Amino acid sequence: MFRVKALICVTTVLLLAGMNKTFAQDAAPDQCLALAHLPSHSLLHKASVRPAALKAFEIKLRYLGHSTFLLTSPKDVIVATDYNDYIAIPLPTIATMNLAHDSHYSYNPDPRIKHILKGWNSMPGQARIHDLSEKDVRVRNIPTNLRSYGGSTLEYGNSIFVFEMGGLCVAHLGHLHHTLSVQQLAQIGQMDIVLVPVDGSWTLDIPGMMEVLQALKAPLVIPMHYFSEINLQRFIDAAQQNFPVRRFQSSELTIARHRLPAQTEVWVLPPG
Repeated sequence: MFRVKALICVTTVLLLAGMNKTFAQDAAPDQCLALAHLPSHSLLHKASVRPAALKAFEIKLRYLGHSTFLLTSPKDVIVATDYNDYIAIPLPTIATMNLAHDSHYSYNPDPRIKHILKGWNSMPGQARIHDLSEKDVRVRNIPTNLRSYGGSTLEYGNSIFVFEMGGLCVAHLGHLHHTLSVQQLAQIGQMDIVLVPVDGSWTLDIPGMMEVLQALKAPLVIPMHYFSEINLQRFIDAAQQNFPVRRFQSSELTIARHRLPAQTEVWVLPPG
């Protein structure tokens, strides 16, 4: 009887292991789930307080303004989002760009940038797909549509870029003009940090953006693409009905998985 029970237990363990392996194979490519098991053992710090090198499971995040952030990985891969000709941007390793306006892309990107990823395709109606790995960073994109000045739809003119680094999954929503489909949400996967445009007019309106944030369920939301304090406050007023809001004095933070908010919070950073 003991041998029979032992055989049953071993068989069950093997079946569960096979199921877990199958799930991982199905989920990992397009969802940031493969990083979920990584240990988390650091607190959140202001970068100005702790200037030492990043630990293995930390990233540095700096808001430069408009929709441009610098993300730095533990192996010093620097990503600039919505790289453009209007903001002074330190030389990145990877630059992502979007098509909506020239404040979201560069006519003459620095030729020293190793990887320049455009979020649109010059061929109408065709999506541009990226899946790039550079040292300890993976960058992929989910194409979305743009609303043109005349009210028509420009298919695949925007990309949501997803960055996997330092045990964290970060989504930059770009110049998002519409809510997300079930398929797009599945392609994005479970994010830790979402960088969200909050102007409420040039991009998606505020009720629509609230719907997107509720669907993404990321622990940390950081606003971008606002044109004035009044503009930003409208988003904060709406967000406070659903999420706690914190304001920081520094434009730069070092963030680890450990002690990210248990539920969604909005952290407001000044550009700088």
